[in-house]
Amino acid sequence: MPMIDVYAAADLFPEGADRALAEELTGALLRAEGVTAPGPAHLNNTGAYIHRMPASTVHTAATDSARTVRVQVITPPGVLTRDGQRRLVADATEIVARIAGDPSQAGRTWVLLSEAAEGGWGIAGTAFGREEFAALLR
Repeated sequence: MPMIDVYAAADLFPEGADRALAEELTGALLRAEGVTAPGPAHLNNTGAYIHRMPASTVHTAATDSARTVRVQVITPPGVLTRDGQRRLVADATEIVARIAGDPSQAGRTWVLLSEAAEGGWGIAGTAFGREEFAALLR
């Protein structure tokens, strides 16, 4: 199942917005994967982690206290097509900017897509690859 990590300055998103951010990003990711009717295995195992950091810990080469956001998405191998990648990056960027309440945030939002290696992650003591994910979703 995919994992989502959002890294941002603690004050970038309104208080109480973490649940909406996690839920909307999860929905965007599942749609990008082609999941039209997410079941319990999708909804219970797609993790979304919102990392609110002190503003002084977010930097660019140009400034301290940068207003950048990093959305890191890790998926099983091969689940995102090229169109799915495009859709997810566009949707995640829009979600971040909208929830931040700042349309210009889109220009400071990085979305990084990574694939775990076949069998490269595990839960409940099982290293998951295509075979194990298929069994989980049956």
